[in-house]
Amino acid sequence: MSDNRFYITTPIYYPSDKLHIGHTYCTVATDAIARYQRLRGREVMFLTGTDEHGQKIEDKAAEAGVSPKEFVDKIVCGDRGVLDLWKLMNISNDRFIRTTDDYHVSAIQKIFKKMYENGDIYKGKYVGKYCKPCESFWTESQLVDGKCPDCGREVQDAEEEAYFFRLSKYADRIQDLLENTDFLEPRSRVNEMVNNFIKPGLEDLCVSRTSFTWGVPVDFDPGHVVYVWVDALSNYITALGYDNDKYDDFDKFWPADVHIVGKEIVRFHSIIWPAMLMSLGLPLPRKVFGHGWLLLDGGKMSKSKGNVVDPYILAEMFGVDALRFFLMRTFPFGSDGNFSNELLIQTINTDLANDLGNLVSRTTAMVGKYFGGQLPAGCKTWAEPQEVDTQLISMASALRDAYQKDMDTYAPHKALEEVFKVIQRANKYIDENAPWALAKDMEQSGARLAHVLYNLLETTRICGVLLTPFMPESMDKLFAQIGACEGCRTWDSAGVWGSLSDHATVSKGENLFPRVDAEKALEELERVAEEAKKAALPALEVEPLSEEHVDFDTFCKNDLRAVKVVNCENVKKSNKLLKFTLDDGTGTHRQILSGIAQYYKPEELIGKTLVAIVNLPPRKMMGQESQGMLISAVHTERGEEKLNLLMVSDAIPAGAKLC
Repeated sequence: MSDNRFYITTPIYYPSDKLHIGHTYCTVATDAIARYQRLRGREVMFLTGTDEHGQKIEDKAAEAGVSPKEFVDKIVCGDRGVLDLWKLMNISNDRFIRTTDDYHVSAIQKIFKKMYENGDIYKGKYVGKYCKPCESFWTESQLVDGKCPDCGREVQDAEEEAYFFRLSKYADRIQDLLENTDFLEPRSRVNEMVNNFIKPGLEDLCVSRTSFTWGVPVDFDPGHVVYVWVDALSNYITALGYDNDKYDDFDKFWPADVHIVGKEIVRFHSIIWPAMLMSLGLPLPRKVFGHGWLLLDGGKMSKSKGNVVDPYILAEMFGVDALRFFLMRTFPFGSDGNFSNELLIQTINTDLANDLGNLVSRTTAMVGKYFGGQLPAGCKTWAEPQEVDTQLISMASALRDAYQKDMDTYAPHKALEEVFKVIQRANKYIDENAPWALAKDMEQSGARLAHVLYNLLETTRICGVLLTPFMPESMDKLFAQIGACEGCRTWDSAGVWGSLSDHATVSKGENLFPRVDAEKALEELERVAEEAKKAALPALEVEPLSEEHVDFDTFCKNDLRAVKVVNCENVKKSNKLLKFTLDDGTGTHRQILSGIAQYYKPEELIGKTLVAIVNLPPRKMMGQESQGMLISAVHTERGEEKLNLLMVSDAIPAGAKLC
């Protein structure tokens, strides 16, 4: 490679208090690519981090009763936070940036001022639509059914004094970049950006806010904070030391080789980010790759939708490497993929347990059984190679080049497919040569048997080297079992057949990938999911049970009847009372007033069947007579009193006595 340095990034994540497998997907993919580049011998800078400013953070912190910084600190650094998850998933990032880091905040102020001073930022007034969850500005024409085109949520009207970035100034250059280079991949993303955003007319971008305070202050105009995406996108250069003294490797690693991002933020990375860099006079990244989503039940995983999958639970049940492998093996990286627990278990059992696990287990067991764990010297070669030998050796020898082509084009799923073609061929090779039959006559067939087993070990070694970026811990165990020295675990050795010593010490260790009992695993996952649902329910408080006993005869004096709501309306001059006209089965309507206006709208209750005590003496409320009392249940939810009317089946006739 002409340039031995490689800079790769994931997007810096909004610090959600519920991390799910979708967050893990992008970062595991980036980690596998970074590990692959290190395997190639390149000096890698792998950056990730957290995007911690913005209105939604400020709002969530207020709801939680803490400061925004306390809110993000807990999610990033707390138990099972972002840092914990990346450690669990064995993410090998070289640097981690938080947009609340002092050096980054200072650099953002300088970047904003540079673009202002060169005339690309000007002051105006923003009037339009804003999606708070996406931190995105939209025009009316860009909305889909009146909602955010990215997340489908409601948008809000926004009007405030703001600074604007002259994004329109760079429209032609951005369109040329997208259409006439490989800057953005997959190619389908190019069509989306050009047709949906540039050709309709690229409008200038609102780049400051005054309606909240949790952001990087515009130092030359108090009251304004920098738009969160200007803040977040700039992390890719501030984390290298641009406009700060924290780091000093900007010249060494910039421009980035690739930004790996989810498709929902491709617009920011392929239109806004290059325009900002053009304004600053900086080189552009070499590539932005927009991967698809992991879908659950046909929809994107989202905490707000309640359809998230907990990576901690999956990693604990199936192992980190198995989970990493599944994410990269199963879903084409540029497209959406449908996640299911059944598919996860099937992939583990088919690829890892049946194919790779069996290959390692059977081969090492036979070397131990027939040769005491060490093959005889000279077994690498065979005087008269058979066609089955040639086929396997040819496939294994050519594997590295095919794998490299796929990894270099950001198709890790295809690279893994190539590896498993060889693994499947090796398992077939076992059956074709029947080592157990050769072992029956060691004097005549012992040398042939040793050669067959060497071919299997060497094929396993080559596959193990290429699987290392995806399953690093498991491949270390594999190398130990087949006796592969450090020199046999390198990129160069993966392209050379025969690198494994024919006298390596082989040991059948633990089963690398035990087969999963699908039925039991699915039952356990269902149980855990139900527990999680229960744990997510709001904390309830109910009044303690009364210790005062009531005798049966006294209780029976209460006349409880089913009543039908004929009409319901608010009581004038009262914020609490609703007036009910009720059919109590007597043929004469009964009027009851109830203080539940804050819990129900009158029209919601018409036609419902309720329960009332009908033998209470009438009493006046707001000058109107109430002839009884409706039965309701009261509890406290997160410090707020809640009330629910007791409703019964509409099949119960009006006037039916409850006993």
